[in-house]
Amino acid sequence: MLISEESMKISENYIENEKIGKLIMKFSIPCVIAMVVNALYSTVDQIFIGHGMGYIGNAATNVTFPFVVLALGFSLLLGDGAAAFYSIKLGEKNKEYGAMAIGNAIVLLVILGLIFLAVGYIFMDKLLWSFGATSNNVSIALDYMRIILIGLPFMILAAGLNSIIRADGSPEYSMLAMIIGAVINIILNPIFIFLFAMGVKGSALATVIGQILSCIISLMYFKRFKNIRFKREYLKLDINVSKEIMLLGASSLITQLAVTVIIIVSNNMLKDYGAQSIYGSDIPISAVGIVMKVNEILLGVVIGIAIGGQPIIGYNYGAKNFTRVKDTYFMLIKVATIVSIIGFIIFQFFPQSIINLFGQNDLLYNEFSLKSFKIFLRLCMFIGFELTTCIFFQAIGHPIKAIILTLCKQTLFIVPLMIILPKFLGVLGVLYAGPCAEMLSVIVAIIFITLELRKMNKYVGIL
Repeated sequence: MLISEESMKISENYIENEKIGKLIMKFSIPCVIAMVVNALYSTVDQIFIGHGMGYIGNAATNVTFPFVVLALGFSLLLGDGAAAFYSIKLGEKNKEYGAMAIGNAIVLLVILGLIFLAVGYIFMDKLLWSFGATSNNVSIALDYMRIILIGLPFMILAAGLNSIIRADGSPEYSMLAMIIGAVINIILNPIFIFLFAMGVKGSALATVIGQILSCIISLMYFKRFKNIRFKREYLKLDINVSKEIMLLGASSLITQLAVTVIIIVSNNMLKDYGAQSIYGSDIPISAVGIVMKVNEILLGVVIGIAIGGQPIIGYNYGAKNFTRVKDTYFMLIKVATIVSIIGFIIFQFFPQSIINLFGQNDLLYNEFSLKSFKIFLRLCMFIGFELTTCIFFQAIGHPIKAIILTLCKQTLFIVPLMIILPKFLGVLGVLYAGPCAEMLSVIVAIIFITLELRKMNKYVGIL
């Protein structure tokens, strides 16, 4: 597909001159939908599995989740990194170098998918036990993971491509690829689980089919790039370009690595301290797993808003239009914070309605689930500010700051708290680690963004 130089200029001028609010709407809404749809993959699985197999089935699939999150993290390392690099190079009018990032990312995504497939099958048993599996749920977890691994290479490639497609100015196409796969997953889940009586195997198969379809649709974008004409020579690996991609995408990887660590640590703490409580091990693992996956929907909205603004920030930062960069950041913060407050209200005042979706009638399960929502997500109204600030640093090419913020939010504070607090509060200590870590992370984010904005103000004065 041939693209004229004139059409490329129109696309660039649109990002540079269009009203920021209109640009955010254009990029963020499709991105939000795509992120929420992606989060719904696992949430929908949990809903149908809960109705079909109870909390033991949910606990089993929760202990497979860290490996999927880890795979997604490496996918975003390459996809988000290439997208940020591409946006900055477009702003610098250096399209060829930006296009090389896309080609390198695609090759690395394919290699990565095959590595995860092999590692998953070779070390499946050991992985599940380390992720917090119990004697009650390990056989179900094995059934689920054997099938879900088949879809990982497709999920990895599709997720990486979606970031690149958004950066090219086609968030609607990215959204479509995700929605079609998710809809297929939602339709096939009850058919395979209930009609064909396949249990967790049916849920895993429905997910894999949806992921394959999303990947195929994403690959079809190769002939539709707006700002470049994609060439085969871009697929040749370049060490310097690959390093740049990974550096820029490192914060996205660390975010997912941190989520993986949190899930593994929480599962093991819940298993050990839950066994010493009236709830047992499987109820806390299942309940907190549900809370985290429902929270993924809120995170999907917030991250979608922030990532939707990434091409705007990256392009204008590359063009040294710092006033426009700041204006975009503040508008993103406002919108993301409003969404976070809405999430807070739902989680604190209407958690039972959410719990009922998962088809659990066990009194102890419901009791612990209510505590999980109200305690673990008590300060979720700050999520919008934190995540938007982190993605802002990634967008302007300051990956180290983004990495530090991500580590503070997702690992450095919450993991030690999850290990220490249960010694004094029992199994509930795992839940209280959430809001404590949130508050500490907000303080660090405020310090970082204040210093960066002051520096930008000096640049504006000089220019």
